[in-house]
Amino acid sequence: MPAEPAAMTLVDHLTELRSRIIKSIAAVALGGTVVFLLYHRLLDVMIQPYCDTLPAGEECKLFITSPLEGFAARINVATYGGILLGSPVVLWQIWRFVTPGLEQREKRYAVPFVLSSVLLFVGGTALGFVTFPKALEFLIGIAGSDVETIFSPARYLSFLLKVLLAFGLVFEFPVLLVFLQLVGVLSPATLRRQRRMAIVVMTVVAAVVTPSQDPYTMLAMAIPMCLFYEISILIGWFMTRSGARSRS
Repeated sequence: MPAEPAAMTLVDHLTELRSRIIKSIAAVALGGTVVFLLYHRLLDVMIQPYCDTLPAGEECKLFITSPLEGFAARINVATYGGILLGSPVVLWQIWRFVTPGLEQREKRYAVPFVLSSVLLFVGGTALGFVTFPKALEFLIGIAGSDVETIFSPARYLSFLLKVLLAFGLVFEFPVLLVFLQLVGVLSPATLRRQRRMAIVVMTVVAAVVTPSQDPYTMLAMAIPMCLFYEISILIGWFMTRSGARSRS
């Protein structure tokens, strides 16, 4: 039986942390293996945004410029895909490691925390994929009509996956805010008072973290962040009132 949180020594905490990390790495590795095997099917999907930017009838291809580039592209896709597929296990391990320090009332949010984190991460990557063709079209067009684009799979896929990962991580923003309210670091009143400053900060963050630096991607990231900020305040207010009623 695991030791009680109050009785756990530093060695016990480190042992548990090692166990959680090993399980998370195993989940990511298993997900990466699945993506590695399905690479060719996934490549057809990921290359589609680039194909959409080409004139009708023009052949859509990526060009390898190095003998190892095809393998590197496959490994890159498998790594990001493993993170995506293994995210439920990773998030669950994070929550289980943090849980001993929470009250019993707070522990019941484990399943909603993990489920909402996964759904938001997937939703963020989906939005990033939807907006990517517009961003790519903007970046190609800004180079001028005399410039011909020839993309290599390693660079193109790395750029696409960075955009998707950025969207997925940014969409975890409301989960972080709700968690900070849950443990008492922030309060709904504090978030309401800092709303204007938060909007400015979120807009700057969206402009900085977007790999493409184009206005389409920036707006597609900043607007949901502002909406999530307001939703987090409402959820925090509801949780605060619910907790007050349960203690009274």
